[in-house]
Amino acid sequence: MKKLLKPYTSQALNLKNHLVMAPMTRSRAIDNLPNALMAEYYSQRRGAGLIITEGTAPAPEGLGYARIPGIFSNEQIEGWKLTTGAVHQNDTKIFVQLMHTGRIGHQANLPEGAHVIGVSAIPAAGQMYTDNAGMQDYPVPVVLSTQGVKEVIGQYVTAAKNAIAAGFDGVELHAANGYLIEQFLNPNVNDRTDVYGGSIENRSRFAIEVAEQVAEAIGKEKTGVRISPNSTLGDLQAYEADTTEETYIYLSREFNRIGLAYIHISLSPQVPAQTLNAIRTEFEGTLIYCNTFTAEGAEAELDKGDADLIAFGRGFLANPDLEQRIIHGSELNAPDFTTLYTPGAKGYTDYPVLFN
Repeated sequence: MKKLLKPYTSQALNLKNHLVMAPMTRSRAIDNLPNALMAEYYSQRRGAGLIITEGTAPAPEGLGYARIPGIFSNEQIEGWKLTTGAVHQNDTKIFVQLMHTGRIGHQANLPEGAHVIGVSAIPAAGQMYTDNAGMQDYPVPVVLSTQGVKEVIGQYVTAAKNAIAAGFDGVELHAANGYLIEQFLNPNVNDRTDVYGGSIENRSRFAIEVAEQVAEAIGKEKTGVRISPNSTLGDLQAYEADTTEETYIYLSREFNRIGLAYIHISLSPQVPAQTLNAIRTEFEGTLIYCNTFTAEGAEAELDKGDADLIAFGRGFLANPDLEQRIIHGSELNAPDFTTLYTPGAKGYTDYPVLFN
């Protein structure tokens, strides 16, 4: 590996290698509190240059899934300190991913007094798992007023400040996979008639204002964003190819103006090469590519120069010592998909490593 395991330095990031652990929901945060088991899990994977945590709610309304963590209370801040302290012992950087699920949630997964909120009164098709009631249909979300949108932006800002207080090196804004920020971007979900709906500029306004205000609060060098152009996750309906590309060109240009540390792109076959090229042209900061990379594929991608860092999800899920397995050319453990979201250590912190 000529690049993957060598140090990476940019204006915003100084990492021991080009290897990123991708964010993965694991549902081990009992009562939505980060805990010692989670700290062990992330500490095991501190061979990465950068760890991006699982999606973490910036507010109670963002806790759409069962047992996902938040970062909006003092107790959660203290819980996350276990993880950041453990990870930093090996010179690894760690960003928390701020994920507001928006309409992709259910009341049974939220604390008392919180409601499923959304961009519009358009429910997602399909069902959501709840610990108390099993599978449930997605509800019609409570529509955010214009003032309500601004309050949610404030919640992101507070959560970002909490992240720094908890010892994180920065935050990643989750603007992908059909969650709240991407719900604003998609015209088939966003039917608003205020300044947050309609044109590309208006539909992008929420993402840009969150990024601007978070960057101002904690520093642009500590703020990244994840996007998934052409994604249909979370019951997003595809929209016109030209409009999709224009949306992400506009976003990339604005993120570059703000000076974000990185854009993290969730790749799929639906993302045209010209869209990726356009993002690279518009954004001067670090680009992270993610999805289905092997070590060899990652090295080849880095050699091409389009991506600056490569993120691994499943590789790190089942291989706490992924960087050692890459160094020694060792076989990778296969993930146990039956334990992705179950409570406890099984399928979480018990994967074998090469060296103890």
